[in-house]
Amino acid sequence: MLLQLNNIFKWVQSGGQRVFLLKDINLSVEEGEFISIMGPSGSGKSTLLNVIGMLDGFNEGEYNFMDEPVHTLKEKHRANLYKQYIGFVFQAYHLIDELTVKENLEMPLLYNKTSSSERKALVADSLDRFNIVGKKDLFPSQLSGGQQQLVGIARALITSPKLILADEPTGNLNSKQGEEIMELFKQLNNDGVTIIQVTHSEKNAAYGSRIINLLDGRGI
Repeated sequence: MLLQLNNIFKWVQSGGQRVFLLKDINLSVEEGEFISIMGPSGSGKSTLLNVIGMLDGFNEGEYNFMDEPVHTLKEKHRANLYKQYIGFVFQAYHLIDELTVKENLEMPLLYNKTSSSERKALVADSLDRFNIVGKKDLFPSQLSGGQQQLVGIARALITSPKLILADEPTGNLNSKQGEEIMELFKQLNNDGVTIIQVTHSEKNAAYGSRIINLLDGRGI
């Protein structure tokens, strides 16, 4: 079992009332699964992804990731876990404006203390794989939305994570690029990488081996 969420509740206080973002979520994910999370806007999809990725906490419940009880871990231990095993593909890219494409790709490898020669090789490989060699010295502001998305995806994959969390991964890509990214995910999944994606697209969801529907923070 790669990860397990048991009875997860997350809420915010608003005017003395609890507003639930996630309500009694139970989810088990085996290694090598490809899961699509669907549901209307505001149903808690991104919140759930952030909880799985350890970027967000929760108020009640238990979360075990690779046999580690995430809910009781200290922040530093938790951060080490997700930096080592999880790759994030956000719709908003989260690229660092002051760094070139090449430097953005290198960032996660610096966190992981990868050796200089290995970093060079992995970055070169990644630039090649995503057809962005010609863009390596440009800054994010000099790229189109689609190109920024590709760089964001390349950066998420560069550390060979065990789990990829993708929030609307093809949201800013044209249909040809979108299809290429989904095919790449499928290939990675065939190679044993676990993928959990949030998507509105039935077509993208169909790449997954199962679909989880959320409504008002609950699985249905």
